Amino acid sequence: MEHVAFRVMKDGTREEYQFLRGLEKEWVRGHADRVLSAIQELDGAVDGYQVSRLTHSLQTATRAERDNADDEMVFAALVHDIGDLLSPLNHSAIAVEIVRPYVREEVTWVVEKHGLFQDYYYGHFIGRDRNGRDRYRGHKWFDSCADFCENWDQASFDPDYDTHPLEHFAPLVHDLLSRGVRPFQA
Repeated sequence: MEHVAFRVMKDGTREEYQFLRGLEKEWVRGHADRVLSAIQELDGAVDGYQVSRLTHSLQTATRAERDNADDEMVFAALVHDIGDLLSPLNHSAIAVEIVRPYVREEVTWVVEKHGLFQDYYYGHFIGRDRNGRDRYRGHKWFDSCADFCENWDQASFDPDYDTHPLEHFAPLVHDLLSRGVRPFQA
């Protein structure tokens, strides 16, 4: 079979859906390479900083790795701004959906909230509440997100920092995305 015969899903047969499932499994096997390509595309995003968004992401992941963060958190540091490609005003929401199936709930929460937590460093300069993150003070992962931003994210705009290249992180991305999907986390 080259392609299914149905034109509306409700008319599909078991054989057609089994065929499509096999193709989907092959597509999923290429997921890590597509994520790495998307990270590479960050090289052209958002001018004005002393480093590209790609370098920022690599630097964030390098700092996390050097601080002995676990693989899931290093992965999160690498992809935390990947949403800038498709939704620059809501980048955290895109990034969190990319990492959600592969990382623990704490890491998901950090990626989801990092944009708000970053406002602490500059929000007051652009008309936003720098203390917006305080609505989550007391949350079990508040400190984790605050540390992510303080130690890795906001600190990673340094053109002189010894940053690992994307190729350094490729095995981690392939490993993490091939482990299988964690159960859905609400």
